[in-house]
Amino acid sequence: MNKPPKRTPSLPSKAELLAFIGNQRGKVGTREIARAFGLKNALRADLKRLLRELADEGSVEKKRKKLHHAGSLPSTVLADVIARDADGDLIASPDEWDEEAHGPAPKIRIATARKARPGEAAGIGDRVLLHVEETDEDDGIHYSGRLIKIIDRPKQRVLGIFRKTAHGGGRIEPVDKKMLGKELAIPAGATSDAQDGDLVAVETSRAPRLGLPTGRVVEKLGSLASEKAVSLIAIHAHSIPHVFRRETLIEADAALPATLAHREDWRRVPFVTIDPPDAKDHDDAVHAEADTAANNRGGFIVSVAIADVAHYVTPGSALDREALVRGNSVYFPDRVVPMLPERISNDLCSLRPREERAALAVRMTIGADGRKRSHSFHRILMSSAAKLSYEQTQLAIGGRTDEDTAPLLAPVLEPLYAAYEALKRARAERGPLDLDLPERKILLKHDHTVDRVVVPERLEANRLIEEYMILANVAAAETLEKARIPLIYRVHDEPGIEKLNALREFLASLDIPLAKGGVLRPEAFNKILARVKGGDREQLVNEVVLRSQAQAEYAAENYGHFGLNLRRYAHFTSPIRRYADLIVHRGLIRALKLGAGALPEAADQASLSEISAQISATERRAMLAERETKDRLIAHFLADRIGASFEARVSGVHRAGLFVRLNETGADGFVPARTIGDEYFRYDEKGHAMVGSRSGESYRLGDRVTVKLVEAAPVAGALRFALMSEGRPGRPQRASRRDERQKHYRPRGKKSRK
Repeated sequence: MNKPPKRTPSLPSKAELLAFIGNQRGKVGTREIARAFGLKNALRADLKRLLRELADEGSVEKKRKKLHHAGSLPSTVLADVIARDADGDLIASPDEWDEEAHGPAPKIRIATARKARPGEAAGIGDRVLLHVEETDEDDGIHYSGRLIKIIDRPKQRVLGIFRKTAHGGGRIEPVDKKMLGKELAIPAGATSDAQDGDLVAVETSRAPRLGLPTGRVVEKLGSLASEKAVSLIAIHAHSIPHVFRRETLIEADAALPATLAHREDWRRVPFVTIDPPDAKDHDDAVHAEADTAANNRGGFIVSVAIADVAHYVTPGSALDREALVRGNSVYFPDRVVPMLPERISNDLCSLRPREERAALAVRMTIGADGRKRSHSFHRILMSSAAKLSYEQTQLAIGGRTDEDTAPLLAPVLEPLYAAYEALKRARAERGPLDLDLPERKILLKHDHTVDRVVVPERLEANRLIEEYMILANVAAAETLEKARIPLIYRVHDEPGIEKLNALREFLASLDIPLAKGGVLRPEAFNKILARVKGGDREQLVNEVVLRSQAQAEYAAENYGHFGLNLRRYAHFTSPIRRYADLIVHRGLIRALKLGAGALPEAADQASLSEISAQISATERRAMLAERETKDRLIAHFLADRIGASFEARVSGVHRAGLFVRLNETGADGFVPARTIGDEYFRYDEKGHAMVGSRSGESYRLGDRVTVKLVEAAPVAGALRFALMSEGRPGRPQRASRRDERQKHYRPRGKKSRK
């Protein structure tokens, strides 16, 4: 609180009072004014009289024992969030405002909170408590608000697709699988001018006794008639920020390319980038050469250069604040929602061929056994020699060069592969978890509909880049630990006891032992995976082992990376798309005194713990949004094939039914338990199976099945199937009374099988 100059206590003038009230940001009441001016006893009574006179004159207003200038907002305001502006910022209106005395209520632009976790951000319809300050904006909004607390959420909000009806209203087709088949009616006059096919947010009302529940459209989010519409659903359903703030774009556009000042000149080092053919940004480059040192015969010098994002995104800047809120880039088949604007991610920090770029590089000495002997970090200016794809690199090593790879084969690519062969020996000795679960990729047509689904081949070129990146990440963590600089680790805990016991029981049913007790290592799982490799049970066991694992996350405390079998590990290699990597870059700059953009001294383990929790949440949000979008795209792709049969595998077993995954497309769908066979099927949790009570027939996780598509809901990304194939034969089991009662709820008639 600002204090006036020391003086003999006397009653301040009205002008002094008004000046003092106008300068305060915190609570301003009689007590605060009296304390600031040193007023006691009788002078306090005179102060109250003076304040009443100012109020009667209309110069000040008093709300909840706080004073502020009349016609302006107090420092703390209760407000309703009413809209978004063109930049995506929320706009609020004060809850209490005298329009007769002061005209229309002012608007408040709510600033983006740096530490808002998913679910804690405000939305349209919320009632919020704001700390308000006047701004000098010239767009008609003269107040900026910082969220203190969400006081009240609106009635239940549902996202859905608006479908017009003939009587002037409409219906809402929900996008959430959990609400599949539960449409909402929108009365005429409650549509907010939504058009057929619009993605909208709806505030629901209490369901009537008869007919559909009703609601009103409170926000139009976009049209599904436009391109990139499918990912738009996931973006809004998970509140993923996708429109950059104006100040962020201004800052990005003003950025200038880095120069050689305060950097080492590595422009003659023939780095290459190796990425997927459709990659839009290239933030890592690699180089290797034989080590000529006499004490490292057969060894290599491996260098990894990473775009110097910290040079452009400095702590506390607009770019930094928005990058933290986003946490990471989100990759959809039809678009990318980047963590940083394109000026940074696709231009200044993209390591394009033959263009000078700033980078943070690590040079590592590798022994013939593949173990890292030493390393050093450098802030450099570099120029990539070539931009290559995985396939292009693999073909070149196999003898099929092109105009890009032919001149690079002997001097660049062959040393890269030779060093990788050494790293493979060290990896085999370390024994990381070796799961083999191929990922499918959706390829789109020009109109953003699905063309086909493919499984990209895993090449040695992919593994080469992975090993180089892992090596660099370890070096970063080791350097920061040695310098005692706080950092964000990438950690992966070992499986919990409950998951291990469940896995052990399942493997026992396959006559595969998993020993109890002792120190658990990834090697134990690798032995199991090797045992089933190439057999019918390979995919099944890989899936179950994966489900037994903990989820990797970010943390300021280190508990190692179980999957990689590494004691210390940090993400360093992708600061364009991950905020954790940017923190690690800043830490290295601070530790090694490499210039501007260092991690602030105020950044300690406590503050990094908060950031770790936030970006772990945004990572999970991105993974869920990406998966849901793929589900919706494939559901659109299959929607016109109702009644068609598909070969599939049982990918999950639940009390409610079976989850199946189609072999051809990888599409996931559901078979309700009530539709399986003509008897009651009970859930065998330990065996991951549904078992017929009378026949003993069973469907088990990993089983091959034939299914028929019964229903497709593209908007929700949901597919429902019926089983067409027999289950495994088994022994009849005596049905419980509960099972017998369930028979009364079976659908009429028997399911035909073909």
